[in-house]
Amino acid sequence: MLVLRFSLLLLLLLAFGVHASVYDPAQRKDVAEFINEMVRDQGMDRQHLESLFSEARKRQDILDLIARPAERVLQWHEYREIFVTRQRIEAGRRFMEQYAEALQRAEREYGVPPEIITSIIGVETFYGRNKGRHRVIDALATLTFDYPPRAPFFRGQLVEFLHLTQRHELNPRLPMGSYAGAMGYPQFIPTSYRDFAVDFDGDGFADIWTNPVDAIGSVGSYFKAHGWRAGEPVVMPFRLAANAELPELRINRFNLQPMAELRKAGVQPNRPLADDVRALPMAFALQEGELHLLGLQNFYVITRYNHSRMYALAVTELAEALRN
Repeated sequence: MLVLRFSLLLLLLLAFGVHASVYDPAQRKDVAEFINEMVRDQGMDRQHLESLFSEARKRQDILDLIARPAERVLQWHEYREIFVTRQRIEAGRRFMEQYAEALQRAEREYGVPPEIITSIIGVETFYGRNKGRHRVIDALATLTFDYPPRAPFFRGQLVEFLHLTQRHELNPRLPMGSYAGAMGYPQFIPTSYRDFAVDFDGDGFADIWTNPVDAIGSVGSYFKAHGWRAGEPVVMPFRLAANAELPELRINRFNLQPMAELRKAGVQPNRPLADDVRALPMAFALQEGELHLLGLQNFYVITRYNHSRMYALAVTELAEALRN
């Protein structure tokens, strides 16, 4: 009996060890090859990487979450109830009051209204309250080495995360984020941080993790780089003609089309739009019926932040509530 108990205890310890250090290069050939590449091609320190990945954990909950994001399983009216709430509106107004100077400066520099920047931060992290509960190194390792459908994308994010932490002398074990490795107030993935994060308060470091002012400037920078048009609307209601032929109205696509073509297909906007204006006709499920909207250029820009039309509409409606 004593031998049996010892054997069971040994098996449990071994199992726990494998679970706790599944990315140990001594156990995973793919991780060892990745480290070899980083040392050879990127000049990184082998001992540092081996120690880091020995502590990185495979997270089954991350694999479960990426397989069923809310945008795929909820209808619009259900999704809206999560993000466009009285609590989020009231907290957003307080955020706008507290950071009014930074938001106004971001609008001057990037052309993005304060309510849009605030809404992005509100939808992403409830104004910094919920920045993520997963270690970024665990999330990116899990999705690089154990999620084949998007492994190349997350491998690129993992490489950039290692560069980011090395460049700024950050401990890569500490940053927390989303299940996809997005970080800080604006939930930037590592390549977005590299390309769009700005030091908006001038202290020498673009701190999106603890500094709302840098987060505000970084969101403005991101939107300007992706083509935000100052002063233009985001969406516009439309009606469908009786003979309308729009089979892709309810599909999560993003190909804007000229209004001249859309009018021929039966789209009737509530206000006049020039023939060369490009728009995306969309239908969103309500509890009864549908909401028909044209997504214009600025709506498309919001979908560059998150490739979901429901996400972009939630940002738009929250921003409208904050503006009003």
